Amino acid sequence: MAEAEKKAKPEGDAAPEAKSKAKAKEKKPALEDKPFAEFIQQDYLPALEKALSAQKVTDLQLDFADDQVTGQWLNGTRQFTVYFPEGDIKKQRAFSWSNIGKNPSTIEPFLVDERKITLDLLVFGVIQRLNAQKWFGNN
Repeated sequence: MAEAEKKAKPEGDAAPEAKSKAKAKEKKPALEDKPFAEFIQQDYLPALEKALSAQKVTDLQLDFADDQVTGQWLNGTRQFTVYFPEGDIKKQRAFSWSNIGKNPSTIEPFLVDERKITLDLLVFGVIQRLNAQKWFGNN
């Protein structure tokens, strides 16, 4: 473009072009930033089910109610609960597990030392806790 044309072109024309480039560079919001119930139902439950299936867990039933995710399998003899008492994955979390016929575990803090809570970390935390109970066939 000739120097005269550059001067003739209003500066405002460049702004929409710059804005569209900025929008293209903006990050897509993280899954974890979704509303709590939406994140749990659309992302966490399917990811948790997939991870437990990879551990050869069959007849799994996952439920979400009252800010808690509950899972059970082996005809309900193995159960766990992930608690979100404030209805927010980034706030206080707790975990418990139980074998039917035995006393349930105490409710324990869950992922308290983590600065950033992600979908993968929430799934990993459950798998790690259940693996510690030797609940998977490869233990």
